[in-house]
Amino acid sequence: MADKCSEGLLNGAVPGERGKQDKSVKRGNWGNQIEFVLTSVGYAVGLGNVWRFPYLCYRNGGGAFMFPYFIMLVFCGIPLFFMELSFGQFASQGCLGVWRVSPMFKGVGYGMMVVSTYIGIYYNVVICIAFYYFFVSMTRVLPWTYCSNAWNTPDCVGVLDGNLSSHAAVNLTHLLNATQKRTSPSKEYWRRYVLNLSDDIGNLGEVRLPLLGCLGVSWVVVFLCLIKGVKSSGKVVYFTATFPYVVLTILFVRGITLEGALTGIMYYLTPQWDKILDAKVWGDAASQIFYSLGCAWGGLITMASYNKFHNNCYRDSIIISITNCATSVYAGFVIFSILGFMANHLGVDISKVADHGPGLAFVAYPEALTLLPISPLWSILFFFMLILLGLGTQFCLLETLVTAIVDEVGNEWIIRRKTFVTLGVAVAGFLLGIPLTTQAGIYWLLLMDNYAASFSLVVISCIMCVAIMYIYGHRNYFKDIEMMLGFPPPFFFQICWRFISPAIIFFILVFTVIQYRPISYNDYVYPTWAISIGFLMALSSVICIPIYAIYKVCRSEGDTLLERLKNATKASKDWGPALPEHRSGRYAPAFSPSTESHLEVQPLHPEKAQSEAVAASPVQGSNGLAHSQDSRL
Repeated sequence: MADKCSEGLLNGAVPGERGKQDKSVKRGNWGNQIEFVLTSVGYAVGLGNVWRFPYLCYRNGGGAFMFPYFIMLVFCGIPLFFMELSFGQFASQGCLGVWRVSPMFKGVGYGMMVVSTYIGIYYNVVICIAFYYFFVSMTRVLPWTYCSNAWNTPDCVGVLDGNLSSHAAVNLTHLLNATQKRTSPSKEYWRRYVLNLSDDIGNLGEVRLPLLGCLGVSWVVVFLCLIKGVKSSGKVVYFTATFPYVVLTILFVRGITLEGALTGIMYYLTPQWDKILDAKVWGDAASQIFYSLGCAWGGLITMASYNKFHNNCYRDSIIISITNCATSVYAGFVIFSILGFMANHLGVDISKVADHGPGLAFVAYPEALTLLPISPLWSILFFFMLILLGLGTQFCLLETLVTAIVDEVGNEWIIRRKTFVTLGVAVAGFLLGIPLTTQAGIYWLLLMDNYAASFSLVVISCIMCVAIMYIYGHRNYFKDIEMMLGFPPPFFFQICWRFISPAIIFFILVFTVIQYRPISYNDYVYPTWAISIGFLMALSSVICIPIYAIYKVCRSEGDTLLERLKNATKASKDWGPALPEHRSGRYAPAFSPSTESHLEVQPLHPEKAQSEAVAASPVQGSNGLAHSQDSRL
């Protein structure tokens, strides 16, 4: 019985239903379900798993942080992930087309597009910096090893300068901690050479040509991998989604063999149970789950829209969500084993060397790598891993925008020219990313990261839950899932979708507002006008929702406002499964029996017609509905 069930799932049928080909010739599908799972894993597992989660974990109580983290995964992460996958798969549409379910809320889809645009612009700049470090690591001595370079200042102190003894290095480290002016060679290389950082966000300075070249390389790679949509990206992810785990394992094995690695890992995992009562710990856990899984970006809906209609997205959502969180925990071992070795070498506490974000990826970890034998090799592996992690997310961000545009236009002309749409979006992304390669680029990058994709995502996700569960109706949506999967969503997910997940999302929103602090970068405090631009970026995605809702209500039929609201929120006639053979039950096309009885069609080939009639005999599906193998008219 289990064999039959798994065989049915492979060809896209629900359990108990005869296998059928339900590929969408017009839009295309994944070559197989492994491609979808790997793409979704690559999308969810990004740079934040490596440079944010380990830092959050040690800052919020070590092993004790795992408890609220996994609680939020179960009650918020997996349910929201399943909702978005099932939403996109049922309609086989991108983040705009799915809102036929309730046209007034199509602004949510536009908001997702705006968010994906912002993230796609600055995310590829981070990838281009990783490309730059990857290329400069191809040398015998890493350029940030010593303080004897032209860009270094007298305040620079390197742990390997002048072949210092371990005792001298410890003394210098104490001096470094005592004197605020002292800096490491990796920090000076990052600030004074790679970025050539300006003194203000308004002082753009010159374009850093090496970074601009790497940005071009990054966009060319993304475009070539998406040149044929999911057909080409589905093949690329076999490497981009799996090789980072090979590199993580290599770095982990190397890390745990170093002196002081165990101290670092214990610092990462030792639970501080008193912090579990701190609301900030729970807020950080909920936020990390929400942002890490990529909810409300539109990418999950887009990737699922290329699935076959009967694919078991319930199973996929659990696999992908758990893989994402397990990767975060695993990356923590890799990061803190090396940082523990570095702290032991310097004779300082790990908190002195631990960092997050760009500070970890481009300053702290690279400096730790200089202490290892054959350091260029480990540096090449580390930055290659960052590149692959970033590309996996970037593929989906670009495909989200392209799919939304192509689905919205929807005619044969643009479908045949989808490659040119991809090229146009890639070129636009490259041009918009140029300001981020200037001397003030890092200020703008962090501004976009902190505002463009923060609380706006929470608002979008909350409205999406309300629209599906309470406007379209939870009973209707549960029936849609039963029709698609052959079974209704488990009771636990029904409760989460209706009550628990929206409550947690609202908690994240309140937490974000309460914990808000004006952005700063090291000692630089952003001016008021820059913070205002940040809020405008955040507002630009959310404002799409009320603007489109007002537009839709004004364009809807009805004599009163209430009638217009009802018509604007009512599911459109073309909502439902995309392929005719799946439109059964309440989605079946209605025909008048009296009209149908008077119609008689004479087949051109009676023998062929008779054989086709036998092949198209009704089949009893697992959802209790009799339908034919091919009900196209």
